[in-house]
Amino acid sequence: MCNLHPGSLIAGLRGALGGPLRLDPVGEPGDARTVAARRRFFGAAADPDSGAVRADRAVLSWVGCTTYALALGGSVFLLDAWVPRVTSSGYVPATPQELADLRPAAIFIGHGHFDHAGDAGAIAEASGATVYGTAEHCTAIRAQVSEATFPTVALGDAHTLIGQRHEVTLAGIEITAVRHLHSARTPEDPADEARRFFPRPELGPIRRHRPTLTDLRQTLPRLLDPEGGVLLYQFRVPGFTLTWHDSAGPLTEKAPEVFDLLAGLPSTDVHLGAVQGYNQITNGLRDPRKYVEALGPSVFVPGHHDNWLPGLTASAVTYDAPLRTELARLAPGRRPELRTMHDPTDYLSPGRLTFAL
Repeated sequence: MCNLHPGSLIAGLRGALGGPLRLDPVGEPGDARTVAARRRFFGAAADPDSGAVRADRAVLSWVGCTTYALALGGSVFLLDAWVPRVTSSGYVPATPQELADLRPAAIFIGHGHFDHAGDAGAIAEASGATVYGTAEHCTAIRAQVSEATFPTVALGDAHTLIGQRHEVTLAGIEITAVRHLHSARTPEDPADEARRFFPRPELGPIRRHRPTLTDLRQTLPRLLDPEGGVLLYQFRVPGFTLTWHDSAGPLTEKAPEVFDLLAGLPSTDVHLGAVQGYNQITNGLRDPRKYVEALGPSVFVPGHHDNWLPGLTASAVTYDAPLRTELARLAPGRRPELRTMHDPTDYLSPGRLTFAL
């Protein structure tokens, strides 16, 4: 019997597969690469000559899983920082280099697992972006590169009390970070009607987009990166509020008081929320619904439901029917517009998520 610990296996992979992901440094503002990247990710909201983004628009480009490029109030940010490619290459039509070329001012990390923060160190190193997350996120992301020169801001740590708030102001944008929970399986909730849900694996994309050796070298060493705590973020500019979280935890059983805290936040216009999670096996999409119910957004955009990891997820379209069923359980006045995002057609589609401020 093999007694090799998974951590030892990953450590071995780090040595066998080579060093950390390295990207080309980003040039000065207005650099041709930055202009091209911003035009690709933000469309007409980015100036064709300078790459400056419109201050009167909020624009999001979905990059797979729960990573989004965000233009808000004239600034560019990343929400999470990972391009899915551990099981397939090219399914998401973007690269970490392009995310760095966007020249983001900051990268906000929801939690530290590889599928959320796996490219953050290289992107921050190349672009100079400030990384926001828990102390553990910041430490782990700095360790992804050989000599980290980018700044980090710690918003609590993995031991911060669930429900703790942190307030930040950046480039005139008010930001609230709330400590919450990662998705986790709990016993079936007898008080809730949510049905168990598990999508049938779709292996076609893997056969059509086999992972390259380069992508495997970049992603396999990150597979055991720790969670490091989970943060939900709300971004506010005059006339517009965006709330984003990259996991939906079982708050019902483990921290129901957080629902009241979320309900007490300023009114949410657009809510980007993870819908895939471990609790769908026993409680369906109850947890994502409960987040929506507490936040009461005008528009809900599901994420973390695309087919980059067949066997655990499937094409986002398979989530449409159960998600609509869950949202239909909300009181009529609390049902948001559902803005579905389907892979791969809605990757890097800024027209789907552009909002006037």
